[in-house]
Amino acid sequence: MPHPKPWHETATILVDVATGRRPADLVVRNGRWVNVHSGEIVPATDIAIAAGRIAYCGPDAGHAVGPATQVIDAGGRYLVPGLCDAHMHVESGMVTVTEFVRAVLPHGTTSMFVDPHEIANVLGLEGVRLMHDEAMALPAGNVFVQMPSCVPSAPGLEHAGAAMGEAEVAEAMAWPRIIGLGEVMNFPGVARNDATMAAEIAATMQAGRTVGGHYASPDLGLAFHGYVAGGPADDHEGTRVEDAVARVRQGMRAMLRLGSAWYDVASQVKAITEQGLDSRNFILCTDDRHAGTLVGEGHMNRVVRHAIQQGLKPVTAIQMATLNTAQHFGLERELGSIAPGRIADIIITSDLPALPVETVIAQGQVVAEHGRLSLDIGAHRYPERVRGTVRLGRPLSGADFAVAAPEGATAVRCRVIGVVENQAPTRALEAELPVRNGCVQQDTAQDVCRIALVERHRATGSVTSGFVAGFGYDVPCAVASTVAHDSHHMIVVGTSEEDMALAANRLGEVGGGVVVFREGSELALVELPIAGLMSDERAEVVARKAQGVVEAMRACGCTLNNAYMQHSLLALVVIPELRISDIGLIDVTRFEKVPLFV
Repeated sequence: MPHPKPWHETATILVDVATGRRPADLVVRNGRWVNVHSGEIVPATDIAIAAGRIAYCGPDAGHAVGPATQVIDAGGRYLVPGLCDAHMHVESGMVTVTEFVRAVLPHGTTSMFVDPHEIANVLGLEGVRLMHDEAMALPAGNVFVQMPSCVPSAPGLEHAGAAMGEAEVAEAMAWPRIIGLGEVMNFPGVARNDATMAAEIAATMQAGRTVGGHYASPDLGLAFHGYVAGGPADDHEGTRVEDAVARVRQGMRAMLRLGSAWYDVASQVKAITEQGLDSRNFILCTDDRHAGTLVGEGHMNRVVRHAIQQGLKPVTAIQMATLNTAQHFGLERELGSIAPGRIADIIITSDLPALPVETVIAQGQVVAEHGRLSLDIGAHRYPERVRGTVRLGRPLSGADFAVAAPEGATAVRCRVIGVVENQAPTRALEAELPVRNGCVQQDTAQDVCRIALVERHRATGSVTSGFVAGFGYDVPCAVASTVAHDSHHMIVVGTSEEDMALAANRLGEVGGGVVVFREGSELALVELPIAGLMSDERAEVVARKAQGVVEAMRACGCTLNNAYMQHSLLALVVIPELRISDIGLIDVTRFEKVPLFV
């Protein structure tokens, strides 16, 4: 299915269809038109489509029906623009761009704005180019790519598998599917005029593209104002209503996210529902969506339903997932609405608040019905050179995960990373932990277990150890993952040093992924051989394996919602408060390394 040609190349065709001089390719009759431009629902509307674009929206498209025209009777159901995910990371779904699109099209997501900074941290500019070119080759769906801005995310606080800067950003801005600069996570750098950050933002602005934001701090003082003045145009890191208000007042778009484990819509949408702010500068997104959630619960349709449940009018919620997104990225004349000239991406649904996705039209063709893809999208093959990126340097043993105590100590006070359920930030905790045989012990009575970061890019064999609270593990076990935002070393969390070694070595064997061990036995495994981040299997297979990981974590005592997503962010040294990196524990409120022992 070829991508629609530009509007200016098809305008004469659209005019002829709209005026009845030429038959349409497809006509949808008798629908209730959800008009996101006017904010109304227009009954008894027909939509005529030609060359993959909308030619006519009006009361009767009989003049556009010819012998070969496909006609769909909407039967009074709603006609909703295809949904847009304004900010997301494909790699969090553990699948390729192709498989992600296969998974989300039946849920009504027809446009995605992806930031591949996960693969960039492993493979550098080559990884970005591979995902960009894959997006270009897709037969359906509109996938736009944001050039990653922070690789590594926090220079000096971690070492990633690659490094990129102004030159790479400037080069990528010439690629056809690059829509802007990915989330600028080094917010302290922007506020203090870091030369690299300023140069990357300037290169993006000079190319006329959008600068993505990431201000992960509750401080709305001068640092926040400096960040906004630096150029980021949106932000998805808000968790409070005052965060959303501050961003919109400063001319940014507030992106409200509902991912697999990030529930930030309910608190911030009150800026609209209770404080009366104009919804035009609010956008819905997912950020990170786990494969199991993706296939089982939905994608942007889930976010829109949730937003409506929080008190938004259905049309307003839909605007925030369609037109607002398109306007933000300068694509209002291409995407985000059912109107003449736009790419023909339409959802047919019988219930606006519940939003069951019954038929999906993408680029003028029916691609899914009742949750099933009706378009054949073949698997995308990545080159062999992007495999084998998990380099441990040596087999690991249980002793590698022991934490040596200060000489003569019988107990020691340690810094502990505190997991916050359903949110990306962590808490900086402290705990008194016992010492036995010269090593600091965990304390499951305090819900404190071990965490380690295993270096996997340069085969140094190094292991950085610490402690984490909140997972609830109460049996000998370990969970290891090479998806460890953003530098993507290997994160291992567990209560058994031996199981931690088994889990780490297992991921070294399979080239990356997620694995759960309990008392020496493997309970679940998702192989992610592409850069240690993505599977080469179908999304349904990955979702089934990912669900096995969730169930295995529960079997070890963890009751957190989507705990794997919390696990994967424990090394994210750009979101407060306390994280772990390959150089040690990082206090993200001060952006500095801190000792494990208080």
